[in-house]
Amino acid sequence: MKLKLISCEIFFREICALAARTPHRLDLVFLPKGLHDLGAAPMRERVQAAVDQGGGETYDAILLGYGLCNNGLVGLTARAAPLIVPRAHDCLTLFFGSRRRYQDYFDRHPGTYFYTTGWLERGEASGDLKQLSIGHQLGMDKSYAQLVAEYGEDNAQYLFDTLCAPPPNYSRCTFIEMGVEPGPRFEADARARAAERGWTFEKVRGDPGLLERLVNGPWDAADFLTVPPGHRIAARYDDAILAAEPG
Repeated sequence: MKLKLISCEIFFREICALAARTPHRLDLVFLPKGLHDLGAAPMRERVQAAVDQGGGETYDAILLGYGLCNNGLVGLTARAAPLIVPRAHDCLTLFFGSRRRYQDYFDRHPGTYFYTTGWLERGEASGDLKQLSIGHQLGMDKSYAQLVAEYGEDNAQYLFDTLCAPPPNYSRCTFIEMGVEPGPRFEADARARAAERGWTFEKVRGDPGLLERLVNGPWDAADFLTVPPGHRIAARYDDAILAAEPG
């Protein structure tokens, strides 16, 4: 089969490892990690542009390395080729390998902040993505000194505690090991960030199985949504997460 995979760059190492072994011809497009920070509509526009940019190529299907991502895929439309989308709220389902495994961990460990190699390696949004991000527009990426210069010391302390300080509801940092790490430095980085915040640290083994099935198939209806040409993605507020509706 001739396939195109459009993915958040957070999966770069995992997907490249799978692409090297797939029996299919696979064209890869990686989009910047910070798209979900722009809001739903701007994210959808950028992913749609990648879907529409075929360069004269025809594909049997276009695969999406995304979850619903705060409704960032809602309204995305399949053109000549069907879209294949994992039934996932966000990327963590794909790192854990299934919705059930992620939900079980989440239920047993509330207040957990997750890291993977991709999250650490790809860093924060930069350039126009940073300027357009909701966090930047709210001032959440400013230092305490910058806030003092703009608003005075009393106001700066309030704004920093409200907008910029580490999230108050987190108490645990979990590093998901996917088997593509080039060495211990990413785990060490996650450990250091946890120690800096006074959080408990844990490492768990991820499961690339869902990503592997995205790349290779089969795309069973339980774990993947197939969006026929001329249809678009809609959100579902049940276990299906996603649905296809006429465009």
